Amino acid sequence: MEYKQWYMEYKIHKNRPGLLGDIASMLGMLEVNILTINGVEGKTRGMLLETSDDEKIMLMGEMLKKVDNITVTALRSPRLVDKLAVRHGRYIDRDSDDRKTFRFTRDELGLLVDFLGELFKREGNQVIGLRGMPRVGKTESIIAGSVCAQKRWTFVSSTLLRQTVRSQLAEDEMNPNNVFIIDGIVSTIRSNEKHYNLLQQVMSMPSTKVIEHPDIFVRESEYTFDDFDIIIELRNNPGEEILYESFTTSYSDDL
Repeated sequence: MEYKQWYMEYKIHKNRPGLLGDIASMLGMLEVNILTINGVEGKTRGMLLETSDDEKIMLMGEMLKKVDNITVTALRSPRLVDKLAVRHGRYIDRDSDDRKTFRFTRDELGLLVDFLGELFKREGNQVIGLRGMPRVGKTESIIAGSVCAQKRWTFVSSTLLRQTVRSQLAEDEMNPNNVFIIDGIVSTIRSNEKHYNLLQQVMSMPSTKVIEHPDIFVRESEYTFDDFDIIIELRNNPGEEILYESFTTSYSDDL
């Protein structure tokens, strides 16, 4: 008997007393387990469910269509964003045109770290771009996400303490299970031939790479945005513009 998880979300039109209890009772009679439940952005509620019989989920969906107080807006196998919405009570802001771009603000660092942690748990090759102005929390979030995923992180290039450009990595640092952190500006503006050879080696590994300042990285290298699986934008506030010209000169001035 194999159990499968489902995500159900419904919008509440009239939050009458006992509404949640009625829905929970229906699920209980169908022997559908409620793993997690939380309000998601106002009058919407999300549930992470589990059952060994998919027909029960379909039947429940049809039954809930007859309930006037709610409208079921999602009934599907849970995506990562669904699981995080139930945990944190809100959805991650996602670009409507470019669906692989996700947006966060600094007051959502907890949600971002959780998101990165779940991404880092995935096996195999993935390239993640992280946009943001200086000192907004990019590198710190990557490290915290690595801790959540119980992964070791390896700096290929960085400005966390000082501008660091690696030309080689120790054998244990080249473990594909590590999370590789690359500063896209440092690795292009300050790169030398040895560093770029190392960079190409890391990029070809079946591992997770997180590239800060992906726009500069793409502009100054052979790589394109097609090489990225996910782009994350981190801002101090929702209206902040990410303008590279305002801080890229400081990288080259230090040469």
